[in-house]
Amino acid sequence: MITFLAFILTLGVLITIHEYGHYRVAVACGVKVLRFSVGFGRVLWRRQATPDSTEFVVCLLPLGGYVKMLDEREGPVPTNELDRSFNRQPLWQRAAIVAAGPAANLLLAIVLYACAHWIGIDEAKAVIGPPSADSLAARAGLRAGDWVREASSDGNEWHELRSMSELRWELTQAMVRGEPLHLAVTDRDGRGRRDVQLHLESLGTAELDAKTLQRIGIAQPFSDPVLGDVVPGGAAARAGLMKGDRVLRIDGQQISDGSVTRDLIRASGRNGTAHAMQWRIERAGQALDIEVTPAVEKEGTQRVGRIGVKPGQPWEMVNVRYGPVEGVTQAVTQTWQMSVLTLKMLGKMLIGQASLKNLSGPLTIADVAGQTVRLGLAYYLGFLAVVSIGLGVLNLLPLPVLDGGHLMYYLFEGVTGRPVSEVWLERLQRGGVAIMLMMMSLALYNDVARLLGLQ
Repeated sequence: MITFLAFILTLGVLITIHEYGHYRVAVACGVKVLRFSVGFGRVLWRRQATPDSTEFVVCLLPLGGYVKMLDEREGPVPTNELDRSFNRQPLWQRAAIVAAGPAANLLLAIVLYACAHWIGIDEAKAVIGPPSADSLAARAGLRAGDWVREASSDGNEWHELRSMSELRWELTQAMVRGEPLHLAVTDRDGRGRRDVQLHLESLGTAELDAKTLQRIGIAQPFSDPVLGDVVPGGAAARAGLMKGDRVLRIDGQQISDGSVTRDLIRASGRNGTAHAMQWRIERAGQALDIEVTPAVEKEGTQRVGRIGVKPGQPWEMVNVRYGPVEGVTQAVTQTWQMSVLTLKMLGKMLIGQASLKNLSGPLTIADVAGQTVRLGLAYYLGFLAVVSIGLGVLNLLPLPVLDGGHLMYYLFEGVTGRPVSEVWLERLQRGGVAIMLMMMSLALYNDVARLLGLQ
């Protein structure tokens, strides 16, 4: 229920703001607005102050909305209202009305980001876990427990990284640009600064998914390999492991992070038969050797080992919060960077340099909306900002059924001095509808595939 309500709230806010942008500029330009609709289909709620004023409605299907303006192309217009008809307005005003919807979404994103920055978000500190041996991070000399303090695209101009999410954002941007990323790192206590370079351009991809993070070697934050709660009666308890034990080695392998402990425990049950594991731990300053035999359990189609213990400490968290002015400047920067990144990703998908699996639809939006609502207001506002940017950028694409397509018509009219012919308008609209249906079908397929674990 929370997911459904979050989804409806998300669409309701973004659609209303988008259409309000069109509506507000239309009214400012003297155009008569007949209807302001959030959603399509059956009308659930209606309000109209006077017969001559705008009719505001909320409809059953929340997957869109529209602003219907007085227009001679859509029906007869009384002579005394011709000057309030959309098609009679100067070219620049028509363009401004059309562009106002996407602009409203981008402005909303700035406001949402700023509010999230002012509230503050608890995020994992940019202290990295152990990179795999063949990863870019390992080849660059990064180690488990390294604290990534700053990032740079050229090695000259540096800026601070406050959290792991900011580090991943820098990785994403560098990958889309196809450029290396410079990182300034220290140990966990902030000592011994050194600079490293990740050659992300060698990966040959612009997608930062889980597999790519593994290839880079920066997947999870550092987790101190100190045992947490031990389940009474479990394999760990029977072997004598205790909360607070520091894991030094398992079967001769040195343990540098809690995630390594977890992976080795799980892998021990891969063949379906439990076998004893030789652990070396540190307890109260003394090293102890303990034999642990995991239980084998079924997880989906796999067999995994379990011992009934939390294998590492929680990630170190930091509260990322900005002041009044810095929050706004950061919001403007984030909105611009996300808009550019979205356009670049769409372009790379178009030419085949990025997978079409990156397209997401309503099911993914609903799922993420529900998750972020549970995390807290600041997380949800940040999510709303991202979706609002996506909606604004998508509507600016030069497809006939979108706002960007209409702006292309006006560009043609401005250059040639005549509007696009009705014949070509009809042809372009049909083509635009076909493209949009394909995109929506692909996005829905990706949603279903993700939910079923096929991607």
